[in-house]
Amino acid sequence: MFRALLPEGQIVCERYDQIENGLELYDEDDEFLAFVPYANLHALIDEDVYGEDERSIM
Repeated sequence: MFRALLPEGQIVCERYDQIENGLELYDEDDEFLAFVPYANLHALIDEDVYGEDERSIM
């Protein structure tokens, strides 16, 4: 799972596709969730990497 951090909040997704101007986010059923322009994306976090560690990522 991935977590896209935006100025307005967060979007959790199963996968993403990088396109020219941003990211397309998809859920576990491979349904489109959102398009996030790179200008609005603060970070994309792989939760599997941070899920095993108790350190803060914020």
